[in-house]
Amino acid sequence: MGPAYFVIAILGCADGGTACTPVATLPTRYTSAEQCNAATVDALNENNAFDFPTLLARCRKSALPASADRAAKPPVVPADARRG
Repeated sequence: MGPAYFVIAILGCADGGTACTPVATLPTRYTSAEQCNAATVDALNENNAFDFPTLLARCRKSALPASADRAAKPPVVPADARRG
């Protein structure tokens, strides 16, 4: 595995922030948890069109495979998770 980095995951949750389901992973990669955490409020404000009572933005540690393409990829969003 290659070097570690952090990404922001948007989670859709039932009322009260329980039973959360990942609805998107943003393409931006951060080199530290502090940088990632500092970006969560803006990320949530820009990615809030999901049909859940509560949305959360959380940083997750990830790692690049040694042969991974380092180009940013668009977030994967299930079609039924977007508000109309």
